Amino acid sequence: MFIGHFAVGFASKRFAPRTNLAVLLAALFSVIYYLITRYRAGTVVVWIGVVSHWVLDWITHRPDMPLYPGGPRYGLALWNSIPGTLIVELLMFAVGVWIYARTMRARDRIGEYAFIAYVALLLVLYIGDRFSAPPASVSEIIWPGIIAEAILLLWPWWFDRHRVLRART
Repeated sequence: MFIGHFAVGFASKRFAPRTNLAVLLAALFSVIYYLITRYRAGTVVVWIGVVSHWVLDWITHRPDMPLYPGGPRYGLALWNSIPGTLIVELLMFAVGVWIYARTMRARDRIGEYAFIAYVALLLVLYIGDRFSAPPASVSEIIWPGIIAEAILLLWPWWFDRHRVLRART
């Protein structure tokens, strides 16, 4: 559910517009975020992102997700259907990006083009991931994964600062 988690982050901006998009994509910071900002709406939306992460993984994973170490394993196995996965995740992503774009507007070219490039990159990574062979080992992907995570969080932090809340009509 790689791209589905980004969908939730994009859509969350509608409900916590003062919260930077990168924080909405990096949900583990909800408590730290609250301690720094005292922005309750943002904290609740970030927390919902944490819960949605588990729910989305439960839908997509085969029964391999325990609620606690050694506990029963859960999962509905959407990943067993490539067409089903593509439809659900791409639809979620499209709706999330649409909500974000309707909530925020670019205030300059960085806000416009960096956002478009980010969405395009996520789509390219998603499609590439769906049709590539799995890695031979975790060690093969650990450093590229850490670097990609940093880029995929710093980039929206940057472009979201170049976007502003749309006037409500």
